[in-house]
Amino acid sequence: MMLAVWAPLLLPFLAAPLARRLADALPPRAAALTLAGTTAVLAVGTLCSLGLLAVAGLLQLPPVAAVGHLSLPWLTAAAPDAPFAAAAAGVALLVLTALAVRTARRRRRELRAARAALPPHAPVRPPRSPRGLLASLLQPGEPPLTVLDDERADAFALPGHLHETGRIVVTSGMLRALDGPERAALLAHERAHLTARHHLYLALAEHAADLHPALRTLRSPLGYHLERWADESAATHVGDRTVTARAVGRAALAASRAPWPARPRLAPAAHSGPVPRRVAALLHPRPTPRPTPRHRATTLALAACLTLTTAATLEATADLHHTVEAAQYTPGHHH
Repeated sequence: MMLAVWAPLLLPFLAAPLARRLADALPPRAAALTLAGTTAVLAVGTLCSLGLLAVAGLLQLPPVAAVGHLSLPWLTAAAPDAPFAAAAAGVALLVLTALAVRTARRRRRELRAARAALPPHAPVRPPRSPRGLLASLLQPGEPPLTVLDDERADAFALPGHLHETGRIVVTSGMLRALDGPERAALLAHERAHLTARHHLYLALAEHAADLHPALRTLRSPLGYHLERWADESAATHVGDRTVTARAVGRAALAASRAPWPARPRLAPAAHSGPVPRRVAALLHPRPTPRPTPRHRATTLALAACLTLTTAATLEATADLHHTVEAAQYTPGHHH
């Protein structure tokens, strides 16, 4: 068990760079899904390994061994170092639990503050603008749009509650900074975030970054590819990549001057992330993935890492189960 249980804690250092390299060669949506899937598998493997280490040590405590009818001398002889590893794993689990609670509370607090800063009526649909540009962008059945009468420029996709889609929030300052087609691209971008529920991907990356140091390196790439995913959706919606690139660039420039202060950090926004890189990608034709031998090798290596993580976790769990059974049925040990 001891060899298998350590593998999920070490493999993320190899899998994370492979996932980043592979994501750069994939279309935005596939890249985001690859990074999110890799993050989820490695995070679960890390938690399972720490939990198994902690349980293996707990079994050697006399009260636990008595309750489980285990032979304590046999367990001690079989794994003499288990208590030390269990103590370290227990401390790590306590720290990770505290970090997870802190992250969840911070996210909840930011979302509450953002919702409290909005008008009480939802959705808030603005009156027809003088040029009639904004009203034509609102389509039935789409996420509601809230326009704040604020000169500071900002726009983002505010997630809803558990079973709610959420809403698009945009300030009047941001609308004034863009022309009609750019507004359409901006709203299509934010709509794509809500439709695909990108905030869940960001929450996953935020919590995973607390679990393992290697997973922190996947948080920024995932955020970038989520923005690129929304960029491509917006470009398809408006039918013009140049307009979308211009909207992203002008929105980022306007927001950098005086952003709306209550925007949650985990709320996706068109003007977040490495904007110059996103604009450059939009100014080129839609990328067509062409697998190369190097990309195939990276894919196989990443798949092997994830498979080994899963297999090692299952093997360590099975080994612990067999250890418990052996300790219960050791010759000379009576229930």
